[in-house]
Amino acid sequence: MSDLLRSTLSARISKLPPLPQSEEDEDHESEEAASTIGSLPGSGMGQPAMPRRHPKPFHPPNPEYAPVSASSYFQQALQVSISTRGLDFRVYYTPPTFADGTVMICHHGAGYSGLTFACFAKEITDMTKGECGVLAIDARRHGKTTPTCDRSDEDLSIEVLVEDFTEVIRTVFPDPAGAPSILLVGHSMGGSVVTRSCPVLLERKYRVSGVAVLDIVEGSAIDALPFMNNLLNARPDGFNTIEEAIQWHVTTKAIRNAYSARISIPSIMISDPTALPPYQWRTPLRSTAPFWLSWFKGLSSNFLQARTARVLVLAGADRLDNELMIGQMQGKFQLVVVPGVGHMLQEDDPKRLAEIMVEFWRRNDRVVVGVKKVGDP
Repeated sequence: MSDLLRSTLSARISKLPPLPQSEEDEDHESEEAASTIGSLPGSGMGQPAMPRRHPKPFHPPNPEYAPVSASSYFQQALQVSISTRGLDFRVYYTPPTFADGTVMICHHGAGYSGLTFACFAKEITDMTKGECGVLAIDARRHGKTTPTCDRSDEDLSIEVLVEDFTEVIRTVFPDPAGAPSILLVGHSMGGSVVTRSCPVLLERKYRVSGVAVLDIVEGSAIDALPFMNNLLNARPDGFNTIEEAIQWHVTTKAIRNAYSARISIPSIMISDPTALPPYQWRTPLRSTAPFWLSWFKGLSSNFLQARTARVLVLAGADRLDNELMIGQMQGKFQLVVVPGVGHMLQEDDPKRLAEIMVEFWRRNDRVVVGVKKVGDP
């Protein structure tokens, strides 16, 4: 997040028209900006999209960036059809091996998919020896979630995303009394979804043992909104091969873990032989502009009001907004800063994040009745 703000503020300095650029210059610019492009979407403000660049020459696929199957990271890949939502949701699931286990239910950020949590999920199940399972969902217009009828799936407003998320949970675990305890984990945009979903699930009598928000702070996000289109201008329109897409994310440090990128990136691209280039973004971020501000507005208050344990995990020393600073001083949530990672911290260092989450889960999941959890008011 702090890198994002530095990048966006520096975009205001240059007022002169750019000199003609070579292909090497464009590649260099992409590398400078892309580590934050994968971060928070903006609000539709800022410079409009740049004209399309000429397509780059085709290069043979690099086997070092060949896709890797997620079958070793989740036990199940399910399609959960929910007629009231008009969607067939893709859900990746490794259930707990114990009857009284816990399930971490994960919501990804904008433009990504449930497979962004693949390596993290494997670490969680290994560390807990199966006592804790992981379920990750592809949101509407993301990954392999598809419409089941003529209803449009274009609406990505926060209210719709929350309804989708809670309905998937209710469909997978229809009986709250018999359902495992759940721990909600949300990255970036997903952090807003899980914090708003928490009171809905508690009202339906689900046992929510905690809420974890990954690398998103309302104040910093809103400050960055006016400049996000400048960053998106450096993002390629598409790629010639899926290997090229994976390589771009790694070399630009949008994702710093090449192996994780080989698992997650194929699910955020679609193949269109009629397009140029033929591999296009599954969810073009600029197309979600009408919803950007709504994703983050009110995030801090919703997080602090969640009636469960709370943890905020940041990539680097981000500045908290005033509401979070006061909440932290009052001991309302746990704050963890992970050094050496970018915005996609669940991919960059899945083991470290798993250690944080397992410790958080063990501290808060089995609390004696009457004893406050960490983060309780």
